[in-house]
Amino acid sequence: MREVLAASRPFSWINTAYPFAAGYLMATDGRVDTALVVGTLYFLIPYNLLMYGVNDVFDYESDLRNPRKGGIEGGLVDPARARTVHRRILWACLVTNVPLLVWLLALGDAVAAAVLGVVVVLVVAYSAPRLRFKERPVLDSATSAMHFVGPLLYALVLVDADLSARTAWPVLVAFVLWGMASHAFGAVQDVRADREGGIASVATVLGAHPTVVASTVAYVLAAAALLLVPWPGPLAALLPLPYAVNAASAWSVRDADCERANAGWRRFLWLNLVTGFLVTMLLIAEALGA
Repeated sequence: MREVLAASRPFSWINTAYPFAAGYLMATDGRVDTALVVGTLYFLIPYNLLMYGVNDVFDYESDLRNPRKGGIEGGLVDPARARTVHRRILWACLVTNVPLLVWLLALGDAVAAAVLGVVVVLVVAYSAPRLRFKERPVLDSATSAMHFVGPLLYALVLVDADLSARTAWPVLVAFVLWGMASHAFGAVQDVRADREGGIASVATVLGAHPTVVASTVAYVLAAAALLLVPWPGPLAALLPLPYAVNAASAWSVRDADCERANAGWRRFLWLNLVTGFLVTMLLIAEALGA
């Protein structure tokens, strides 16, 4: 069970549950009901187990050569027990996901069900054999972004929120840009390992330095998009800027020493927690009509 739990990346659970819960609460003026509870629970644990568990199973061979694996950045099981543990992880994905997914798919209308279906398919397609979106440059970053934007989008569609409103679409655009920038930046540290393993990514195609530049620019564009949100939304435009500074700290990184970007990636993991707190304060201020 410890190995199954490790595969779900508990440190990152909040990154997918929070967008759903926050989007649902803000779009319904704070309504707490069964849909909120079940949806938040689903995106907290089963969704992360599916996303990271499938990745751990089908990326195992490359993970064995990646010194980052085996801790906060991903579980790594003993090769002697890998087949047994991987089978257990896949069964755990089915057992935890299917019941809640069936309930959620029946909960909303056809549009909400379609959005949820696409979000889950993208989670599997990122790592699953044959599809392997993670090895399709640019699509890899876009798919990764949807792993986190998807729960928010689903929450808004589920409650029939107006996606064309200035309180919605700039946030979605900014979140996609943030997600793509974050994925691309995370791929920089693996440029050499991925190339040696024959794995393509946005960073292996662009190179370490151009990817850092693109990531920094995307964070800045995310900040610009948030300026369009009604007050106090523009305050949120400040939040992507520390990410841009963090990405720019790897400006001198090149393919030959791409591993140096790992320091920035580790800062990114903790920066998410600080940003989550600040977003919460802004949402409370918005709810109170500040």
